[in-house]
Amino acid sequence: MRSQSDRYKIRRGRESDVDQIARLQAAVQLQAATGGEPHAGISAWAQDLLTGHPSVVPDDFLVVEETATGRLAASLVGLRQEWSLAGIWLPVVQVELVGTAPEHRGNRLTERLLAALHDRCATDRVPLQIIEGIPHFYRRFGYDYALANGGAPTMPANALPDLEASRPDVYRGLLTVRPATAADADGLANVDRRQADGDALVCPRNPVVWRYEIMGRRAADIARREIAVLLRGEDVQGFLVHGSGLSAAGELTVFAATCEPGAHWPEAAAAMYAHLGRVGRRHATTTQRPFHAVRPLLDADHPLARIGPRGIPARPGAWYARTGDPIELLARLAPLLRNRWQAADLRWPEPTLVIDTYTASAHLHFADGELTTVTAKRSAVGASVDGNPHAAIPPGALLHLTIGHRTLPEVLDTWPDAAVRDGLTEQFLTAAFPRVPPRIWPRN
Repeated sequence: MRSQSDRYKIRRGRESDVDQIARLQAAVQLQAATGGEPHAGISAWAQDLLTGHPSVVPDDFLVVEETATGRLAASLVGLRQEWSLAGIWLPVVQVELVGTAPEHRGNRLTERLLAALHDRCATDRVPLQIIEGIPHFYRRFGYDYALANGGAPTMPANALPDLEASRPDVYRGLLTVRPATAADADGLANVDRRQADGDALVCPRNPVVWRYEIMGRRAADIARREIAVLLRGEDVQGFLVHGSGLSAAGELTVFAATCEPGAHWPEAAAAMYAHLGRVGRRHATTTQRPFHAVRPLLDADHPLARIGPRGIPARPGAWYARTGDPIELLARLAPLLRNRWQAADLRWPEPTLVIDTYTASAHLHFADGELTTVTAKRSAVGASVDGNPHAAIPPGALLHLTIGHRTLPEVLDTWPDAAVRDGLTEQFLTAAFPRVPPRIWPRN
């Protein structure tokens, strides 16, 4: 009798897989929207990822091949990118296009694919994986809702500037918005580089990736966005990223918006909303469908949301995040922790601060009160062997802290098995882990 391990094998993707992967994914993704027919937008996205995306190679795909036939039974892709957390660069893998052919479901192929991907991330020292997908499903594979996605209010179309007031020849502000061209790529990358040094969690792009986003994707690619530039004269001061059409609900989705310097946001917001109104009305005219609203997938504190017209409150969505080694992630942030403690004028009085995660412990080493390194102490038995740590924080809670999704008081309120030894420890860790605004538009 053949075992499941004999029936299937997992391997890395190849250039020759493009047609099979595109067909497989088109047949299993978003079927409710197509009535069971292949999804052309998913097919185009898979083909773009395999044949032209500047950040992706076929090797980034993992596929399950049926041994007897050589056909693909399931696949996923790990999109490699670098994010910046308040100036600290973090390797990240975004998991996308997780799908299994119907006739092969029930064989735990998703579990095997994710295990292979996580092993690869551990080998390559990629500390963070994220995925946006089926509610709750990915928790069983070690993912947790640890990165807010959305939450900004939806803006009704009738609250946007009207057609006449938003005409370019009428609007006299110093900041203007127009569709981006390939010539804007260097200016957009410069804005991204400066944003990476701010206090948010961002996903910067270089000029090559910006040119691809502007003009490199197939028209049918479901991940294609329209890029607009915010200009002061001819200088690029920011950008606006929105959908390439209206959703089935008549909404124009906003994925990212940036303006610098921040003091210009009131004027930038007016120009951006005027542009979104023009785009929404244009799509409504072209498709003969109503334009109902602008839906920003931005956090509720984003300047475009705070300064814009009064909208309809929206509940934040979910990015699920995972780390195979929260102490490794913490160690990468050591320079940021040191800077935060210096800014708060805090100096640790002992040589070491120990955070127990119940499976291992993080040892933060100090010299003259300032952080020098972070190391891990692991137990061969499985549980931590530090008997009297300064803090005890479960691995999932530590992930929430390190990427700025929750503050220490929130963790202590949410996790009953999280604790700190004394008031000084609580003061230090509260200063180390403030909430960080998520301003993520991933490279998909």
